[in-house]
Amino acid sequence: MRHRDRFLNRRDFLTTMLASTAFVQAQLRQSWAQETPREVSLERPAEGMPHAGKVLLAVQAHSDDIPLSAAGTVAKLVKEGYTGYLLRATNDDMGDAPGLGTPGSIGDHVLGNERDNAEVARLLGLKKAFDLNYSNHRMADVSQNELQCRLIFLIRLLKVDTVVCWDPWAHDEENPDHTQIARGVEAACWMAGRAHDYPEQFAAGLAPHAVQEKYYYARRPEVNRVVDVSGVVEQIIDANRANRAKGPAGNHGSRLRAELAKRGQKLPLLGDDDVTADRNYIREFILARSRALGQKHGVQYAEAYHHIGGPRRSAVEEYTKKNAVPIK
Repeated sequence: MRHRDRFLNRRDFLTTMLASTAFVQAQLRQSWAQETPREVSLERPAEGMPHAGKVLLAVQAHSDDIPLSAAGTVAKLVKEGYTGYLLRATNDDMGDAPGLGTPGSIGDHVLGNERDNAEVARLLGLKKAFDLNYSNHRMADVSQNELQCRLIFLIRLLKVDTVVCWDPWAHDEENPDHTQIARGVEAACWMAGRAHDYPEQFAAGLAPHAVQEKYYYARRPEVNRVVDVSGVVEQIIDANRANRAKGPAGNHGSRLRAELAKRGQKLPLLGDDDVTADRNYIREFILARSRALGQKHGVQYAEAYHHIGGPRRSAVEEYTKKNAVPIK
């Protein structure tokens, strides 16, 4: 009986893993099929470091959000000169789910995701990771004013020019943490530039500083910007492989390879060692959405965003530039 139980447990693990992958792929296909047609610009890799001197804040509710949805864009922007920082809103204490992440206790999840998050920041070339340490799936209890104040402080402290975050206006969002951090970021980006909001921060040497550009990702984004991330695919894979305690990537490839070996089977895709198995699993399954989107726009891999802002002048500034004349 014990042997039969062990076999069933292995079979259940394999079935759950493959079902989880199929479910993720089905959701991704559905999300792109439902995308609202609109004008979409393609952001290609830039030569040199045109963003030198600018600051990027990559925001996620959980340790797998940026790796799964925006790692390529973050790596691309850092490569082009941004100084980058990573902000994680929760401590991921409710970290695993059937077929996802690494099973364990709540304490295991907190420590494992803390380590993963720091490694993701390092692999993406980010200068520092900040953790707000709210409880996973409990951010609806957090005061919006408290969250905005903490975000405004960081925006002013770091002098953030651009944020990458969950879209506060996106459809089909089921996780309350995603919605809450997105709403907080949207408000903070604007309020941080206003002199009457939290003026006590100025006594610490800060100054008003509004965020000018936003890349918002989502399950079903309102897409107006597609970013070509073909040149940083290996970094995307690195970031997702580092995210072991949570999500569908991590070491799922090597785990699947080991389960198949116990049954006297193998997948050529997974190669002959754990590193190859993990990387090829991520490339084939986790990057399926990115690959499909890239093909749609004539590149190998891409990520989609609701993009807001960027370098621009007001109508007054444009008129002044064209019509101002010297005083005689």
